[in-house]
Amino acid sequence: MATRVTLNHAGIHAMLTSAGVRADLTVRAARVLSAAQSSAPVESGAYRASLHIVQDTTDRAAVRVVSDSPYALVVEANTGCLARALDAAR
Repeated sequence: MATRVTLNHAGIHAMLTSAGVRADLTVRAARVLSAAQSSAPVESGAYRASLHIVQDTTDRAAVRVVSDSPYALVVEANTGCLARALDAAR
């Protein structure tokens, strides 16, 4: 027998934008940033130095680890530095 569930949309929105969720995401992003910086290629150190955390809010709290280096896409395509660092978020 199926159970009917009614979602409290306002409550879910409040949870997804709460300070607690943002704090948890920020802690996880800091671990990803640390892992990415430790495995980043170091020819000049510019790519490693360009890695940072960005806080954002869409319909929920969002925290990203990004690089503002002009050649970040090339580094990521060749090394997968950020992709491999995602495991540190667990």
